Amino acid sequence: MRSNSYLVFGLGRFGSSLARSLCEQGQQVMAIDTNEELVQDIAPYVTEAIQLDATDEVALGSLGINNFDGAVVSIGQNIRDSILICVLLKEMGIPLLIAKASDEVHAKVLRKIGVDRVVFPERDMGERVARSLTSPGVLELMQLDNDFQIVEIRMPEKWAGSSLMELKIRRRYGISVLAIHRGGSYIVSPEAEQLLQEGDVLLVLGKLEDIEKLNA
Repeated sequence: MRSNSYLVFGLGRFGSSLARSLCEQGQQVMAIDTNEELVQDIAPYVTEAIQLDATDEVALGSLGINNFDGAVVSIGQNIRDSILICVLLKEMGIPLLIAKASDEVHAKVLRKIGVDRVVFPERDMGERVARSLTSPGVLELMQLDNDFQIVEIRMPEKWAGSSLMELKIRRRYGISVLAIHRGGSYIVSPEAEQLLQEGDVLLVLGKLEDIEKLNA
């Protein structure tokens, strides 16, 4: 994985967790907050941690925004500061901008000013937990549109020992197997003759209602 560099503004639970996770994945992270204690707490886990008021255009410009691949503004409660920082980052030419929103109105404004992706961490996590309870076979979900999703699922135990051709998954269920996760590695675009093994995790494409039928 290529190492990119990111700015993370706001070191609350979401921002600090994101900054640490990015670093653990080999990325370069500059973590920023006005709270000195939060900056000190995150410092051992990121590339650099700075106490700075990002609503100050001069101070923000001193970071060298053009040297970063993207920024995450995880300031959800102070809507004014969140919007102002996003506007300044866009004006300074940040290539990728992700921002946390506190509600739909906040999100609408963020999208209007050109934020590339708006996230609702608490809501999104709530939906994922709810999905894990109602659909235990679904491990991860990426929605493409209103109909189709790419989903990581536990393979039904009854499929072990059978090939994709024998199971006729696309014909029976209307879904396609994109990859098989097995033993820490991936089998991408598996052949029809590929045998499935106990413990396999499948990356599939299809409608969620069809995917959920696999473990019914």
